[in-house]
Order: sequence, then structure tokens, then C-alpha cells
Amino acid sequence: MEVASLVLPVFAIIVTGWLAGELGYLSRSLADALVHFAYNVAMPALLIVTIAQEPARNLLEWRFLLAFGGGSLLCFALVFLAVRAGGKRDLASSTIHGMAAAMTNTGFVALPILHAIYGQPAVLPAAVATVFVAGVMFPLTVILLERDVRGPAHSAGLAKQILLNPMVLSTLIGLVWAITGLPIPAPVAAYLNIIAAALTPCALFAIGLGLSVDGLRSNLKASFALSTVKLVVMPLIVYGLCVVTGLNPLYTVAAVICAAVPTAKTVYVLAHEHKVEEKLVAATVSVTTMLSVATLLIALYLLSGLAPGAR
Repeated sequence: MEVASLVLPVFAIIVTGWLAGELGYLSRSLADALVHFAYNVAMPALLIVTIAQEPARNLLEWRFLLAFGGGSLLCFALVFLAVRAGGKRDLASSTIHGMAAAMTNTGFVALPILHAIYGQPAVLPAAVATVFVAGVMFPLTVILLERDVRGPAHSAGLAKQILLNPMVLSTLIGLVWAITGLPIPAPVAAYLNIIAAALTPCALFAIGLGLSVDGLRSNLKASFALSTVKLVVMPLIVYGLCVVTGLNPLYTVAAVICAAVPTAKTVYVLAHEHKVEEKLVAATVSVTTMLSVATLLIALYLLSGLAPGAR
């Protein structure tokens, strides 16, 4: 029930946004403003406060990074190459397909689930996974999306665009702050946390507000395929890498659960910002959120013998 109580409210916010748009209570055009706020304000605040408060030495657990990070990148590459091989999708579309199957919602789903079941010891690996998503997966997505728009001939402009991207810039600020080892002043941390707290309701509500039944139906087959990779294939790959690297039991559980949670809502923010496969990503976030209630329960049950719950 811990899993259901954490995942179902997430899905409920999406449904609330969809109802508001479907019933005409709010204009669907408002989804644009919500996404712009999430992308340019709330997301950078979250990245800075998450990364900067994590000691730099804690971000270097190579076995965990290899298992979770390697599994994430491998799943992205498999889907990306499969879509590109079809010959009908450009670089940006292929990138969004890959990230919809590989970018995981660690901060808002995996971390609270692991903390609720295994206590404080499980928070660190979940935080490291969140930093990996922020520091590697986000910039990789932005680089590929911006490259598709500008092309290789505009390398100087591309580099500037990437560095000034709100997510990349805020990740770099967080990493630099973490390396210095300086604490964030309490008022600044409180300020950033208040803004960051707006990300989840804004992004999820925007997904629902911009989601139509026709759009969901038209992307159902593709979203279920991506959901299968996200919720089944990726956790299995990550578990295999955990076994190969000899990762300790608790970190193994954390890596698999971080891989088994729904697609990150920030993939939709990226897709919407760049006007690429928005309906597909919205459908995939919705489907993975709904199905993960069952798949997470199964994963936690199968992994329960490795590291008994602390609570």
C-alpha cells in the first residue's frame, strides 16, 4: 500500500488536469504557461537544491552509477537506435522516444518509496540516481534536441545554447556548489525548495490539461511499447548490472526501484518546450504512472529477500 499511496496521487493529478480541460473548466492553452514555468523556474530550482546539498564524494559510488546509469543509457540507446533504424523519425523524435523509455522519476517517486520502506540508508542511492538523471540524462537530451534544431554547422551557437539552457546551467551550478562543500544558506535553501515544490503539480497538471482522449488513443500502442521497456526491460538490465558489479543488497534494491518507477514528467516538459512528440510523452507518462502501481509492488516483493525493510 506504500507504493499505491505514493503513485496513485501522481496519476490523480494528471486525471484532474485532463478533466479540467475536457470539461472546459480551464483552457488547454494554459498548459503552455504551466510548462514554461516548470521548465524555466521550478526545474532549475529543484536541480540546484538537490545537487548542491549532496556531498561530492557521495556522488561517486561507481558500482551504483554503473548499474543504474549504465542501464539508463543502454535502454535509451536501444530505443533510440530502434526508432532511428525505422527511418521515419528525425534526431529529436528519436531522442524523445529514447528518453520516454529511459529517463526515470527518481526524485518524486523512487526516493519517497525507498525512504518509506528502508529508511534513511536508502535515501543516498536514490539521491545519487536523481543527480545522475539531472547531470547526465537531462543535458544529453538537451544536446541532442538542440543539435537537431541547429545542426552540426552551428557548433558555437549550439554550445552556447546548451550551456545557457536552464536545466544544464542549474545542474552545473549545483555540481560546482557540491564540489566546494559549502552549505546552502538556510533562507536560500528554503526559497529554492518552495519554488521546486511547484514542479510536480505544475508539470503533472499540464500533462493532463494537454492530454486528449484522441491523443491518448492514437499513441496507445507506442506508449505501451515504451512503458514495457521502462517498467520491465530497464529494471531487469539494471538488476543484471548490479549482480555483475557485486553491488551490495540495499543499493541493488535502490537501483532496481529507481529504474522501475514511471517515466519522468520532465521528459514531457522537454518535449513540450521543443514541440516534439508531446502527445506520445504525455500518454507514456500517464501509462507508466498507472501501470507502475502493479510493477513496483511486484519488484519490491521479489527484492524483499535481498534487503529486509527497515520499517
